[in-house]
Amino acid sequence: MQGDRSRPDRPDRPDRAGRPGRPGERRLRAAGKGGLFGLAAALAVWGLACSNNPYPDADETRAVYYTSISEAPRTLDPAKAYNVTAHAITGNVYDKLLEYHYLKRPYELIPSLAKELPVAEELPDGRVRYRFVLREGLVFAEDPCFELGGEGRKTREILASDVAFQLSRVADPATNSPVVDPFSNIQGFREFGKRLSEAREADAAFAEKPLREQYEAAGGIEGVATPDDLTLEVTLAAAYPQILYWFAMGFTTPVPWEAVEYYDGVSNERFDDHPVGSGPFRISRYDKQSRIVLERNPRWYGAEHPEWRAPGAVYPSEGEPGDAEKGLLDAAGRPLPFIDRIEFRREKESIPLFNKFLQGYYDSSGIIKESFDKVIRDDRLSPEMAAMGVRLDKSISPGVYYLGFNMEDPVLGAEGGDRSRKLRQAISLAVDAQGWIDLFLNGRGVLAQTPVPPGLFGYDPDYQNPARVLDRDRARELLVDAGYPGGIDPETDRPLRITFDTPSTSSAQLLRDQFIADGLREIGLDVQIAATTYNQFQKKVKDGSYQLFFWGWSADYPDPENFYFLLTCDMRQSQGGGPNTANFCDPEFEALFERMRVRGNDEERMEVIREMRALLERERPWVELLHPESYALLHGWLDHVKTFGMSFPMHKYRAIDTEARALARDEWNRPVTWPAYALAAVGVAIVLPGIFTFFRERQ
Repeated sequence: MQGDRSRPDRPDRPDRAGRPGRPGERRLRAAGKGGLFGLAAALAVWGLACSNNPYPDADETRAVYYTSISEAPRTLDPAKAYNVTAHAITGNVYDKLLEYHYLKRPYELIPSLAKELPVAEELPDGRVRYRFVLREGLVFAEDPCFELGGEGRKTREILASDVAFQLSRVADPATNSPVVDPFSNIQGFREFGKRLSEAREADAAFAEKPLREQYEAAGGIEGVATPDDLTLEVTLAAAYPQILYWFAMGFTTPVPWEAVEYYDGVSNERFDDHPVGSGPFRISRYDKQSRIVLERNPRWYGAEHPEWRAPGAVYPSEGEPGDAEKGLLDAAGRPLPFIDRIEFRREKESIPLFNKFLQGYYDSSGIIKESFDKVIRDDRLSPEMAAMGVRLDKSISPGVYYLGFNMEDPVLGAEGGDRSRKLRQAISLAVDAQGWIDLFLNGRGVLAQTPVPPGLFGYDPDYQNPARVLDRDRARELLVDAGYPGGIDPETDRPLRITFDTPSTSSAQLLRDQFIADGLREIGLDVQIAATTYNQFQKKVKDGSYQLFFWGWSADYPDPENFYFLLTCDMRQSQGGGPNTANFCDPEFEALFERMRVRGNDEERMEVIREMRALLERERPWVELLHPESYALLHGWLDHVKTFGMSFPMHKYRAIDTEARALARDEWNRPVTWPAYALAAVGVAIVLPGIFTFFRERQ
């Protein structure tokens, strides 16, 4: 007999008459209702809990300084690194024999790894010797490379030979260091590099040896000696007092041979990406695409030997007038560093970067052009920014921007004699530098009269360069004298064409270039802008295929020699790739430069500088434009900040009030909750009919 198929025995099916079902049926109904309300609750909680904070909650109470970089550095090798981004990292990782006083202006050198500032010792044959004595007990940051010196080793003592090794690396042609020329003042420096190259070419086996062995076999640099483990003697072929500034730069930091041998050989990695130094910080994360993180170095001498109270390991108790009133001496005598970590976050675009600063996620910032008028009013912070506790820090950077002439160009250069000279003078008088500063830099800059910026010996605030006034009528007269009446080239009977080369293709830079070109067109010249990428521009400069160009220079060290050397014969780009991109070479200027270079800052040196600037007034290899003025925005929780100007990071002096920062971030980034509640309501409206339908179909 066939059974009834209409009602099979299924205990999980609800009763058709609507009677309560079995326990499984009741749980299903309850789950349906609970899921509905759970969804709404979850959406509401999500709305309340969501945050735009890009940092871990655990870091909220840590003294972490957050800053940004737009591009990752190409190298962190201190023998080669030579830009602001790289120095921001290497300057914190590598300590030097000397460094700068944080607060004093004019800038003043102080001892760091060296016990004292060395004194020049004049030798009978005209040579000059400096003797550096290192502190005892200095060690490198811990690193796997030191196992090359013994199993289980993590670090070792810093010796004078580590500085000598680094100087040999700078002299080594294979390193391709950009600062060979200033170190060539050391006796036998270039000769050592030449011996190395010859030995490598003559013997392939020699070239395969570890660098330390190659340097020893080549005999070392004659003017570099290490009479004992902690003493370094550097002998110059002639007086060059600026050499001490170079011992405050990363090029002369002690570098362990183990690091170079391990990362460029044993490990098949790159020393460029693995700095092993002795500074207050060490790299804990190096991700070029997103962030670079520096942590306190527990083996730094300031941390291991606070009893030394070394000048570079404690906050200074002296400064320049006004520092005490600004609170910059409040931390006098306290051990450094004040912060635990530095995070460099990569930000390719300026607007998102600035927005994150306004949210409190960066501790300091520049001012983007798009927001300048909202941030700065009447050369002061706007009330809105002041209400946030933001401070404005203004300073003149020790640098210069200029238009340069290729002095080897047949039309504009020295070959053209007086005719070309008057053409350069006319162009100089036709450039409206102040208008350019006001329009494109929001007035942030000081008109440059000479290459030397404010704050350095040789700068005269009362000096007015007669070749740097805006006088287009006089410029037109000079064009007549030069044989180009109305700007017309008599050979073509058309306006004289001049190519204006710039190393950027951005629309913003094009507008800036157009402003300068239009000023020269007003006196009748046909100026063609040739905007290229930086690399293409460098190639054109190397090939000599350029006429007029836009360029700039920031001080390596605070001395007028560091600016006037840009116009010396030995530094010509065409002769050896030096920074004299104008290819200017004048025997009279050369003689004056040599006199100025070796003198201390006295009246005789100032008189020589006056003669040099008079010569440049006449010859016009440059059209000086401006000395840049830096505007920095600092959040109120960031203390003890004094803009240094030069490319030397001073992060160890900065302090952060983490509690104040956390409160401000919370206030400025409160989540907007109504969208979450609205989303929850929408979710309920969408899900509820479905649940009702589900139960109805099951009845």
